[in-house]
Amino acid sequence: MTDLTPWLAFDPSTRRLRLDPHEPAFFQNPYAAYAFMHGASNVFFWEEFGFWCFGGFDDVSRLLRDRRFGRQNPAGIPDRSSVGEDRTHLSSFDGIEANSMLELEPPVHTRLRTLVNRAFVSRQVERLRPRVEALANELIDRFEPGQVDLLPAFSSPLPITIIAEMLGVPVEMGSQLLDWSHRMVAMYMHGRTRETEETANRAAHDFSDFLRGYVAERRKKPGDDLLSLLISAQDDGQKLSEDELVSSAILLLNAGHEATVHQTGNAVRAILAQGGDPRRFFSTPQTTTATVEECLRFDAPLHMFTRYAYEEIEVVPGILVRPGETIGLLLGMANHDPAAFAEPLTFRPDRADQKNVSFGAGIHFCIGAPLARLELQVSLKTLFDRLPRLHLAEQPRFRDTWHFHGLERLAVHTGTMIKA
Repeated sequence: MTDLTPWLAFDPSTRRLRLDPHEPAFFQNPYAAYAFMHGASNVFFWEEFGFWCFGGFDDVSRLLRDRRFGRQNPAGIPDRSSVGEDRTHLSSFDGIEANSMLELEPPVHTRLRTLVNRAFVSRQVERLRPRVEALANELIDRFEPGQVDLLPAFSSPLPITIIAEMLGVPVEMGSQLLDWSHRMVAMYMHGRTRETEETANRAAHDFSDFLRGYVAERRKKPGDDLLSLLISAQDDGQKLSEDELVSSAILLLNAGHEATVHQTGNAVRAILAQGGDPRRFFSTPQTTTATVEECLRFDAPLHMFTRYAYEEIEVVPGILVRPGETIGLLLGMANHDPAAFAEPLTFRPDRADQKNVSFGAGIHFCIGAPLARLELQVSLKTLFDRLPRLHLAEQPRFRDTWHFHGLERLAVHTGTMIKA
């Protein structure tokens, strides 16, 4: 087993863990540390984050559904900024967060999710399957012969194009949407700086202004797109306010591609590591579905969700959290719990114990999960059907963003391309 002692220290008497999430040995392979902690304690106080963390599958699944915990900060602000309580430099970012269903609890969360979900589901995600397949083939046809980095050539453009088309915003804005999204998502990563915050705030301001312009156009001239449906969606006579509409659109754009980009890269890496003909994992609709579910379990794109406690709770025997305190739910660790999975470190799409918490659970379960699953099923099958001899050109390395677990690049040799 990997020697973790140079960079991981755990005191079993206090259950305190010292582990820098920016340690390369950790973010390149967090599963070695998870395996150690599963053997030592699934519950621990992670000193670098300053709160109790839970990594057992049953605990994570249960706590995601426990309404005594939630996403909305009872103190009324998202969190303390890098420079203390003053958040004036984050006014635009906080304005988006204040109306984001991801950061709210019932009854406001219920109203927003009902309205957004009604518009989202009305698009009938399954109807997008032919478009996703056509786009996957278009992107593959553009590959340079020989070698390609799949992240910018395939993993990124596919989900951002689909969500932009769904919302009715220009697909050619894709690179700008990605840039705004990356700058905003950096706010959730460990060790952010004042510069990170100011950059995120500018991105939130520009993203919001851009969308308000499109909302104004759609109000005058509605179309058959998600933005128009969000404008018209009602629940008992209530509509989304413009601020809620903009926040919801930004959430759908950010969430609609960020995790899928990472999961696509992680999945390709995992499948290629198995050797042999990758098409065997996609030979039938059933094997395709099972393979995608195992990819979601085996190497998830998001490794931590946080929740606030709304009352004093003894979460597990001996661990008490007080109102307003944060807990960390370690999704990637839960997906590798040996108490929940046979041979958790082995990639087995045919496993009988197939399940995962990669999309969360409870009232905050990912609203875009059906779309993400469809995109992964179609894009991965298309990729390996077209390029069955695809193989790594270099060993992929993960970015220093443990929380959002994704590769820096994914350089592959394409081999012989089969025509669509």
